[in-house]
Amino acid sequence: MSSILSMPLPAVSGAPATPPAGRDVPRVLSIAGSDPSGGAGIQADLKSIAAHGGYGMAAITALTAQNTRGVQSVHVPPAAFLARQLEAVSDDISIDAVKIGMLGDDEVIRTVRSWLAAVRPAVVVLDPVMVATSGDRLLKESAEAALRELLPLAHLITPNLPELAMLTGLDPAETWDAALDQGRRLADATGATVLVKGGHLAGADCPDALVNTAGVLSQEVVEVQGRRISTRNSHGTGCSLSSAMATVQARLGDWEASLRTVKPWLAGALENSAQLEVGHGNGPVHHFHHVRPAVAEGGFAARLWVDARQHLTDIYALDFIQGLASGSLAEKDFAYYLAQDALYLNGYSRVLARASALAPSEAEQLFWAGSSQQCLEVESELHRSWLSTRPAQDGLGPVTKAYVDHLTAASASGSYAVLAAAVLPCFWLYAEVGEKLHTQFLASGKPDGHAYAAWLRTYADEGFAEATRRAVAIVDAAGRRASDGEREAMVTAFKQSCRLEVEFFDAPRLHS
Repeated sequence: MSSILSMPLPAVSGAPATPPAGRDVPRVLSIAGSDPSGGAGIQADLKSIAAHGGYGMAAITALTAQNTRGVQSVHVPPAAFLARQLEAVSDDISIDAVKIGMLGDDEVIRTVRSWLAAVRPAVVVLDPVMVATSGDRLLKESAEAALRELLPLAHLITPNLPELAMLTGLDPAETWDAALDQGRRLADATGATVLVKGGHLAGADCPDALVNTAGVLSQEVVEVQGRRISTRNSHGTGCSLSSAMATVQARLGDWEASLRTVKPWLAGALENSAQLEVGHGNGPVHHFHHVRPAVAEGGFAARLWVDARQHLTDIYALDFIQGLASGSLAEKDFAYYLAQDALYLNGYSRVLARASALAPSEAEQLFWAGSSQQCLEVESELHRSWLSTRPAQDGLGPVTKAYVDHLTAASASGSYAVLAAAVLPCFWLYAEVGEKLHTQFLASGKPDGHAYAAWLRTYADEGFAEATRRAVAIVDAAGRRASDGEREAMVTAFKQSCRLEVEFFDAPRLHS
């Protein structure tokens, strides 16, 4: 197997290695092939860009006849027409990021390379589309050598493992360590950051890693863990990931932050892909799974949100929250809050495990079980690490006991719908409060000197936000299925949990 790394790299230089952030609505150009079934290529890119708040544009490199079962035919229009497309866009519109996908042949590749060298976009993500998920070859062998000319012009390269092997001239990696080694080789040879993806490996884990040997990242390898989503619907996953990374990077200017934003979104897109019911083969992912109709006017979740908003107003008015936002909160009050929260999480994790046992579908079982594990493994670690250096706190406080007793009673009711409604405020209110506090924290201009930065970052995490959206959707669906009597019981349980959330934030004041 020939190796792109064995060939001398062209004497061209790329755009800055660390592009600036700054666009709330990034203008993102996808240079890729078209998929008439809508799951991959340009169509997937535009959905992915829109899903992350970007304005999508497209220059088409190839036309394919394909569906969820595979690629039947590929037509590559004249490269001169691609050049006209690229020039038409860049002559009129400022481009914040470029995603490059299927290129087809060496003439197309040279056209894109010349345009990149002239325009120098601030963010360039190259997805070296060589082999489709279905196994169909999407790049002519004669064009593999030309592809190397693009590599130094990319900031991020996102090959799947078969493509990574082709680019390094090695056999496909069968272990994560071998994949990382190939990622280092490609990063070292190109100067770009390489996104090594574990999707083609066996096992329940599905890690991804950013690899850069030129000092661009905080460390040479930045790993982001994840679990494998069991689904046959992965058509266009690579296209969707790379275009999402381009969009989010144009806004954040930080590859690690971008990956930590995109990865949970893509996991949700895979997890919810069956809802689309598209095709009879390898179906597409659900790009807009996070845009829930659940909170639309007239939905059951919208009815709950009316109560939640009032309790949020009460929470924001508390001295505890205002002190937490500014960093002026007394340490003893925060220590009491964390100690109580640690005790609460022990009971809360058991209630979530009960929700998993009662859930009517495997997807919901996995969601609640994963949330329970998250409580114990991630959130509790924050409490342990912070509290271990502080004096021991009192035992279970009255508000904490009342909250745990309330959730335990909902768990014992035997109603899955009521239990889901009871635990929802611990997702929904925390996510809303966390996002607002984190925004104020960033706006303060002193993130390094904020005493409670770790807590604020935890609850503003995109993974927690995605879990919240999932919880809202589950409760909304349960409310629509429930009888009138059970629906009223859900409302009552939700309201009581909201009230206890307010009291929980205010408990440090009452304790002192």
